[in-house]
Amino acid sequence: MPRLKPALLTAAPLLFVLLWSTGFIATKGAAHNADPFAYLSVRFALAAGLMLALSAAFRAPWPTRAQAGHAAVTGLLLHAGYLGGVTTAIWLGLPAGVTAVLVGIQPLLTGLLSWPVLGERVTARQWAGLGLGFAGVLLVVGGRQAGGGAYSPGALLAALVALLCTTAGTLYQRRTGAEMPLLGGTAAQYVASAGALGLVTLARGGGEIRWTPEFLFSLTWLVLVLSVGAILLLMVLIRDLPAARVGSLFYLVPPLAVLESFLLYGERLSPLSLAGLGVCVAGVALAASAVTSGRRAA
Repeated sequence: MPRLKPALLTAAPLLFVLLWSTGFIATKGAAHNADPFAYLSVRFALAAGLMLALSAAFRAPWPTRAQAGHAAVTGLLLHAGYLGGVTTAIWLGLPAGVTAVLVGIQPLLTGLLSWPVLGERVTARQWAGLGLGFAGVLLVVGGRQAGGGAYSPGALLAALVALLCTTAGTLYQRRTGAEMPLLGGTAAQYVASAGALGLVTLARGGGEIRWTPEFLFSLTWLVLVLSVGAILLLMVLIRDLPAARVGSLFYLVPPLAVLESFLLYGERLSPLSLAGLGVCVAGVALAASAVTSGRRAA
């Protein structure tokens, strides 16, 4: 697939951020009505079918056996691991906006780990950004405790798994996916993810899905807009931009997700948690500015 033109490469990140932020809200609608693993198995199976159909319709090249293996690993990290963690966290009661904040420090980890994994230099400002990001997360979590009650440890653990998986998936895709056929490679990611979570669902004795209008709308949005549109866009951005810069896009996602969760579901964060959100955004913005400065200096 040809690389994006400069003008499109400028606009594409903003579109991606907008689309990606809606995923947390739509996931809440799905989690209200379904077991997380059963729902994700259905979502990934539908997305795999769409990607295979698009590949056939456009006569897109298929990945080689080695490329398909790399795509499967990427899919297990970026889809099964990341979305499995996010959905489980929300299913266990973590607000969608808070989930977005916790996994929103992914750019910091991506930027730091891109040094040993990809050979991209890490600056002092990126280290400072990491410190701010983690301080912000502590404020977000502490804000709930100060306001009475605490988030479920299981929900927080699920969000941590999601954070680690999306960081690893971004780095792995950047390292192995430069020549990956976009449609066929993404289809392979979904096939692997659907198969893995399908086995998990069966091992857990199956999972209930209530096919309510809310669930059907959420599933349709998540498959077409997120699993097809946003993920294809992310694969292009990871291919065409430095890993740390792609990661820095995510710092805009938590504020949007918090706003959307308030408007649609009435979720409110405590003042301390809102302060933590601001600290997280500042930390990732600081790391992003370090990446930009480094590129200009080069």
